[in-house]
Amino acid sequence: MIGRLSGRIGYIGDDHVLIDVGGVGYVVFVSDRTRTALAGPGEAISLYTDLLVREDILQLFGFQTLLEKEWHRLLMTVQGIGARASLGILGALGPEGVGRAIALGDVSAVRAAPGVGPKIAQRVVNELKDKAPAIMALGAREEPPVTTARPAATVEVQAPEAPVVAPTQSAQAEAMSALGNLGYAPAEAARAVAQAARDTPDADTTTLIRAALRSLAPGG
Repeated sequence: MIGRLSGRIGYIGDDHVLIDVGGVGYVVFVSDRTRTALAGPGEAISLYTDLLVREDILQLFGFQTLLEKEWHRLLMTVQGIGARASLGILGALGPEGVGRAIALGDVSAVRAAPGVGPKIAQRVVNELKDKAPAIMALGAREEPPVTTARPAATVEVQAPEAPVVAPTQSAQAEAMSALGNLGYAPAEAARAVAQAARDTPDADTTTLIRAALRSLAPGG
């Protein structure tokens, strides 16, 4: 399994990019959103990848973040959603938008993706709503890309050690971050997560997100 490719852009096509890795060119299919974010030919690139294996073909699909890749893999479990339809949904909504639409039951948002009809959009929401919190938790704890730039100063300063955060505090922070990505205001997200944490003191991030969403839902 090829899980990630790092190299240089050979060229950018309508729905794919060629990545030169040590003299070997890999054709990687990407969403419109990912394609428009790419730099030009010759520039460095690093994408998470998912390999689709069929009897007559091997295809690589590329993603800017691990969150986007995991949403792709989850979307592919829905009947009627193939790799291209998944890229269409991710291209139209972005990974955070997909999570928001599914968690809030927004079928019309999923329908906005090209080639996705009302029945398939409804199926996506119905089949993935219970699985969404786990993917949202992954996005909440995903670290930003590591920069390779060197500091201008040559003097090294010892940074103070970061305070140790209890697992329950970390889970609450991740849950609030995930709810923030769904568009909830910080105050209401904090209240919902705090209530969920009081009800289940040892809850992990996924459990907190699921409980908070239930309390935030109309009539919850």
